[in-house]
Amino acid sequence: MGFGDFQNEIYFQGLRGVVPEYPVAFAELEQRAQAAMPPSIWSYVAGGAGDERTQRANVAAFDHWGLIPRMFVGAKERDLSVDLFGMTLPTPLFMAPVGVIGLCAQDGHGDLATARAAARSGVPMVASTLTVDPLEDVAAEFGDTPGFFQLYTPTDRDLAASLVHRAEQAGYRGIVVTLDTWITGWRPRDLSTGNFPQLRGHCLANYFTDPVFLSGLQRSPEEDPMSAVLRWVQLFGNPLRWEDLAWLRSLTDLPLIVKGICHPDDVRRARDGGVDGIYCSNHGGRQANGGLPALDVLPEVVAAADGLPVLFDSGIRSGADVVKALALGATAVGVGRPYAYGLALGGVDGIVHVLRTLLAEADLIMAVDGYPALKDLTRECLRSVHR
Repeated sequence: MGFGDFQNEIYFQGLRGVVPEYPVAFAELEQRAQAAMPPSIWSYVAGGAGDERTQRANVAAFDHWGLIPRMFVGAKERDLSVDLFGMTLPTPLFMAPVGVIGLCAQDGHGDLATARAAARSGVPMVASTLTVDPLEDVAAEFGDTPGFFQLYTPTDRDLAASLVHRAEQAGYRGIVVTLDTWITGWRPRDLSTGNFPQLRGHCLANYFTDPVFLSGLQRSPEEDPMSAVLRWVQLFGNPLRWEDLAWLRSLTDLPLIVKGICHPDDVRRARDGGVDGIYCSNHGGRQANGGLPALDVLPEVVAAADGLPVLFDSGIRSGADVVKALALGATAVGVGRPYAYGLALGGVDGIVHVLRTLLAEADLIMAVDGYPALKDLTRECLRSVHR
């Protein structure tokens, strides 16, 4: 059964008078999620840096490209599988790390729900350092679907090593190091509500269960939560330099992916430093306003990667966006806000629904436009849309 057959399920359910419980279009998904989420969490997830121009540009960038249909191809069967770090994955989609995903669930355990959705859908999760539940508990829900651990590198190298070692022991299949979030960007929505969840003690389970972190406290986080939070503030952000890359590489034999790379010179230097993958992203426009859409730099990043896998996120809202990012050279494509909204509406079921809609649309576009496999989606398949 192809991913596009999801629409047949919906249509046959319609014959019985049953319509989808969750939205199939992003605009309605976003609208309903806003109504379902507390205002402080909504502003944190939906908001971006500054006036959010870069966030909007990320989304609009996909409108500048159009896929050229090819006929007489007979794309009855489509292959959306992708080879990544020695693994064959059924789809090129993955769930990007979202630092407050735990709080997006109605029960407050969204990290576990996301992991369970990964198990059900076969779409990998990149689990954030900032989780409500410890990384080991999250990994235990992955089933047969591989998961990745995203590291916000702390200033304490022993703590960094401990987090990576725990991820290895828990069965994660790669380490994603985020480079652009050692300091928080200017986020007016969060500033206007005076809300930064971690300062309130939220999403810090990986620190509060880490032996290295705990060794620096006089009392446990349960006994003195404010001291534990202040300790976290002291340790969180490490403004990494190129000379730190060798140390990061030495921490693990797992695939090492560096996130936030958008300049070809940085790609080449990271590649020479021994990383296994490049993650092209501008953090969905949440960290720095006034920058280029991540999609605009993707082709240069892919060229400079010279065969290294390139993961991509920032602005993915539809299956059409997924197809365009793949045609521009991405090896795998990350979705962020849409699955967070699905989680807010329906937990595991809501996430799986969102993932299935993205994959169904991508699969059907490939069918209609005559692209039977991901290898057929190349830069030559696209044309610039003139407005």
